[in-house]
Amino acid sequence: MPRKEFDAGLGELTKLLEGMGNATEQMLKESIDALLQIDVNKARELIQRDAEINNMEERILDVGSKLILTQQPVAKDLRRILVAFKISSDLERMADLAVDVAKVVLRLEGQKLVKPLIDIPRMGETVQQMIFESIRSYLEENVDLAYKMSKDDDIVDQLYSQIVRELFTLMVEDPKTVSQAMLLTFVGRYIERIADHATNIGESVVFLVTGKRPELN
Repeated sequence: MPRKEFDAGLGELTKLLEGMGNATEQMLKESIDALLQIDVNKARELIQRDAEINNMEERILDVGSKLILTQQPVAKDLRRILVAFKISSDLERMADLAVDVAKVVLRLEGQKLVKPLIDIPRMGETVQQMIFESIRSYLEENVDLAYKMSKDDDIVDQLYSQIVRELFTLMVEDPKTVSQAMLLTFVGRYIERIADHATNIGESVVFLVTGKRPELN
């Protein structure tokens, strides 16, 4: 019976984590959509939804803590709970960064974009996939998928560097664009940081499966 109760608790923990991952991925997508349209109403809605992500993290901590206290897991069972804590923390930070993108949208209210945004949406799509695959790697204990985070992170870093170069060139050519271009640079940085957190999740999954934590960043 204790093992059956423990497995049921792990199942609940896993379901919560998967839901939190899906919600975080959606927040990033919608924050970039809001940026492309400079949709301040959508941006305000996203900022309000951040509390939902925080509540999910608290629920994961609560369920996991009760499992540790009542079931006293050891070895890999304990690692699975501790890794769930770490992943939920990374997801919460990702959501915060998606909210930071939404806050940039509020600062751009009434403006037109100084240039068509191409690489930022490309970054966003790559990072959304990273979030999805990082959670999938946890659910499936898929080390190969976890290691893929490192390669995807390199792609995101390259896109971010390209965005920075283009925006700084734009600022030099037209000083009137400086304010907005700097904000767009911040957006690129926020998305790049979300990719770093997805890579952290990959590291956590490798630790879960092997007991050793690699350096994927």
